[in-house]
Amino acid sequence: MNTSPVVFRKYFLKTIFYIVIIGGALLAILPFVWMLSSSLKSANEVFKIPIQWIPFPPRWANYSEALSKGDMVLYYLNSIFVSGATVAIRILVCSLAGYGLIKFQFPGRGLIFVFILSTLMIPAEVILVPLFLTVKGLGWLDTYQGLILPLSVSAFGVFIMRQHIQAIPDDLISSARIDGSSELNIFFRIIIPLSAASLVALGIFTFIESWDNLIWPLVIVASDRMKTLTLGIAAFENTYKTNYAYVMAVASVATIPIIITYAIFQRYFIEGITLSGFK
Repeated sequence: MNTSPVVFRKYFLKTIFYIVIIGGALLAILPFVWMLSSSLKSANEVFKIPIQWIPFPPRWANYSEALSKGDMVLYYLNSIFVSGATVAIRILVCSLAGYGLIKFQFPGRGLIFVFILSTLMIPAEVILVPLFLTVKGLGWLDTYQGLILPLSVSAFGVFIMRQHIQAIPDDLISSARIDGSSELNIFFRIIIPLSAASLVALGIFTFIESWDNLIWPLVIVASDRMKTLTLGIAAFENTYKTNYAYVMAVASVATIPIIITYAIFQRYFIEGITLSGFK
């Protein structure tokens, strides 16, 4: 067995690396474990010291009782609809913009792309009031279109799609044009299938952003029937703030769509980020 200092140093550094990675992962999931554990306890047991990580007996009734209070199911369905629609529209708009900015020649193409990227440096709070006034002028306050359309365009999404579409050979597109394919046909039958990984990455980013969004719904939603899950949880916490078991049960249910989405598309998500980041 080779026990030279170089080999020992190599394995020592690798061991330290894995310890740091595993420790970081445990710290990252610790709040979620506490949330899930607390959701299965009684209200008096949530802050009990020492912490009982595995409740016994688990109170599964917390979930049904918490979701039956107010209109949590309606808020859940609203968030699913709003997030799903936002994902669909953003994927379409950003992929079209990315395709046009990299595969079409026109004056000012580079300047337009730089202008789009420059919007990433503007804090969302700066455009909140102008965006609100625009939506109000269109009569979209307290409507689904007001919740969906203002957030359906993303400079980051345009960047991701442009970077990926840049790698698609121009000869492939030229051959399709020679064969008589229309630009829309080329886009939907060549660009979209070859960009599946980046589309999934963009879709997951968009879904998480829309699902977790609190500020924009808080600004434009007035009626209870239009509330999203984030607004519902905020109102629920304000009402039942002494019963953290109920609050944690609702919060646990709110994480389910994100976990399922990432679990299903994990491979495509990682591939899309890798491909888009290194072009």
